[in-house]
Amino acid sequence: MDRVNKIISHELYKSYLGKIAKWEEYRSFCKHDLIHFLDVCRISWILVLEENLSLNKEVVYGAGLLHDIGRWAEYESGADHAVESALMCSEILEDCGYDAEEIDMIKDAIAAHRLKDEKKCPLGSVLSRADNLSRMCYDCGEIGECKKFQNGEKPYLLY
Repeated sequence: MDRVNKIISHELYKSYLGKIAKWEEYRSFCKHDLIHFLDVCRISWILVLEENLSLNKEVVYGAGLLHDIGRWAEYESGADHAVESALMCSEILEDCGYDAEEIDMIKDAIAAHRLKDEKKCPLGSVLSRADNLSRMCYDCGEIGECKKFQNGEKPYLLY
């Protein structure tokens, strides 16, 4: 997990997290912070193991840590954060020792993590599901205002 730890301590990564934190300072809904990113990583890895997918743990964690780093750009300009995150992740991944094939796999997964197309991008599908499963909706004071529960759905804990 050396490369994963390098991501967490990477200055550009930390600057992106800082930008997101500023935009979300007064956000009442779920935040996009390191806690969320690590929850996505861990649940993604559980899904990979449960489904016997052939994915490298550092690749899964790299994708989980970086999947929403473009969130600040969405707040700033309205750009799709999945697309922005896929564009922003390359330099960090290169600096942290990921090879070109791994970087492409992570970029594709990040760009697809909102599309839920399992056949086209298995890692993107895992990320998408983990992203949704990682939220602690069952303990949220804003659930009545949340777009995920507009039709009376109830939160259900899986992981």
